[in-house]
Formats: sequence, C-alpha cells, structure tokens
Amino acid sequence: MNKNLLRQDVQDFIQDKRNADLSKLILKGSPFPEITIQELAIQIKGLNTSEKKLPTWYNTSGILFPPKLNLEQTSSEKTAKYKAEIIKGERLIDITGGFGVDAYCFSRIFEEVTYCEMNSELAEIAAHNFEKLGAEYIHIHTRDGLAYLENNSCKYDWIFIDPARRDNRGGKVFRLQDCTPNVPENLELLFSRADSILIKTSPLLDLKAGLDELQHVSEIHIVSVENEVKELLWILTKIANSEVRVKTINFQKKGNQTFEGILGTYVAEIAYSLPQKFLYEPNPAIMKSGLFETLGQQTGTKKLHKHSHLFTSEEEKEFPGRIFQITNFKPFNNRNIKKEFKGEKANISTRNFPESVSEIRKKFQIKDGGKDYLFFTTNLNNEKIVITCRKL
Repeated sequence: MNKNLLRQDVQDFIQDKRNADLSKLILKGSPFPEITIQELAIQIKGLNTSEKKLPTWYNTSGILFPPKLNLEQTSSEKTAKYKAEIIKGERLIDITGGFGVDAYCFSRIFEEVTYCEMNSELAEIAAHNFEKLGAEYIHIHTRDGLAYLENNSCKYDWIFIDPARRDNRGGKVFRLQDCTPNVPENLELLFSRADSILIKTSPLLDLKAGLDELQHVSEIHIVSVENEVKELLWILTKIANSEVRVKTINFQKKGNQTFEGILGTYVAEIAYSLPQKFLYEPNPAIMKSGLFETLGQQTGTKKLHKHSHLFTSEEEKEFPGRIFQITNFKPFNNRNIKKEFKGEKANISTRNFPESVSEIRKKFQIKDGGKDYLFFTTNLNNEKIVITCRKL
C-alpha cells in the first residue's frame, strides 16, 4: 500500500479527476514522483465504482481502494448488510476477508469479528479502511483462513466464507470443490470451530449442484438487486436438517420483494388457466429458486403452462415480480402479428417459446420501447400465443 496516496494533494487530485477519461489520463503520466499513474487510476476507478456499490466507503474520507478485480469480486454494501441481518451471535470469523466489506458489516452486529486474508496488500488496505470507518472490533490476520483455524482452538458462533471462484490460470470455476478454499473438503474442520457456517457463492451455481456438494444445508438465500441475481447464500448448521428453506429477496427502489418456500416439499398440484385479466412474471430470484408451485399457491395465481413460468388471475394479486394488465391475447400467427405490430413499438419477452426476442423483432419489424408489452409464450393446451398487456 502506497501511503503517499493519502496525502491531501493526492486525494484532491483523485477527486478532481474522477470524471476524466482514464485512458487519456494514464498517457499523461503521474504528476507525483512517489506515485505511479496506475496507482492513481486504481483509486479513481475505485472511487467511481464505490459511489453506488459502497456508499459508506464513498462518503468516508481517506478510503483506499484495491485493484479492479478485487473490487468487482467484493459484495455490495446492500448485500453485505443483508448477510449481517440474517445471522446473529457474538463472535464471527471471515476466513476469506478480501476488501473487507462483509467483515465491516458483520462488525456492526457482532461483538467481535476476526478477518483473515492471505493477500498482504489487500489486508493492509482493509485494515486502513476499517480504522477510517471506525470499526474497532475487527481482529486482522494476514494469513490463510483455513490455516488460522487449524492452528488455534478458538470457537466462533459463525464462520463466513466467500470462496475464490478462479483457478490457477485465472479462469472462472463454479463447483465448490474447485473454489479456494475447498469448502466440501474442509467441512469437518469448519464445524469443529463453529456450529454455523455462512457461504457466499456465485449466482450461477445450480442449487441442486450446491446441495450435492454440501452437507447440513438449512437455508439458501437468493439475493437480487434491481432484478439481477447477485449472490447465493448457504447457511449450514452442525445439526442436520430434514428440510432446506429457500428465501429470496429482490432489492428495488420502490420496495423489496421477498418470497420463501421449502425445497422438495409436496405442494398440491398447481392450477392452470388460459390468460385472465392479469399477468405475472416472477422476479429473477424466484426464477432461480424453481419454486413455482409454491409461488402459485401462496399468491393465489394460476400458471399458463408447466414450463412457461408465467402466472395469471382474474383479480389483481400481490406478487413478487412484474405485474401486467392484459389487454388482449391471441394465437400466434405470422400474418396477424406482422399486420398488427409491423413498425410499432413494444417491449417483447419470450417464455417457453421457440423463437428469441431478436428473431421476433427482425421477423415482424417491431421496434423496442413503448407502453405495450408482448409476451410470446405457450398456453396450457400447448398452443403458441401472444399476450398484449400494460405494466402496472
């Protein structure tokens, strides 16, 4: 960590150049002999990224940022706070500390947090920032988190792990056994130090694949921000559970959408229907869960088709996803669609339909935008249909 970056004249330069073209700025070189232009560029990029992703860091003076990859891999402040809300206890250890966003948010809830990070420069940056943020109860260890657990007998209420999802050549990996640390291989050690474990994984990890690799899973949290799945959180408890509860949250500006259900639990056969007055599209977190029967049962809606994952009702219902009022629906017919929508604007979605959105736009010359929403899908009679609606 180059402490010259903390000088007031350097900090003023970083603030002043935050909207500059970085490629042009790099070509000009650094105005400070003790600091490279690359170091300055990292801080400018980090400051810009943190404005929305990490507002507390952005609004705290004297914060230092790590290289782009480390900042991309860290939790957002919103999702880090969510993690801290779903667990409780007095002592927690984060064995994959990274930039320290999760550790900081845990320290707002837990009396004592231990942070382990084997990248010495990253650990030094995190330690500096913890001091600036006023995080007094974080104990920092610059070493491998698993080795730290092996070499002491401390007990914790929780262990938090965010395994690195890249192999030795920098390629992305998704299976837990291919990540670092290898959680499935070290569960015995982990449970010898804590009765509860919280694991953050890639949103691309298949739920069944994760369950096949892990033991003692009691909860899976699917976390979305503005309709994009960002994280999967796995809660493991030492005492085996007979059921796995799935909880989803979709953070939105107009209010958060939540939903939960139990994997593998029998749900009475879901009702099906042709389109009625309202159409519902589950948010991405629920789509990831696959709990469509539970969703229909809880919301009192009916499904259009087993594989369409669109719901309908005669009366408007509360629903964790997008809600539309249906204005028309008709069988899919090339001639009729082209006649009605050629040259018009519409927002197009496909569900359980053989053609993609881009293919439909090109084929029928439909422009993007406007107030109309067109859903190309399949109904309960296996007929291809087009539903015209307006978003509520």
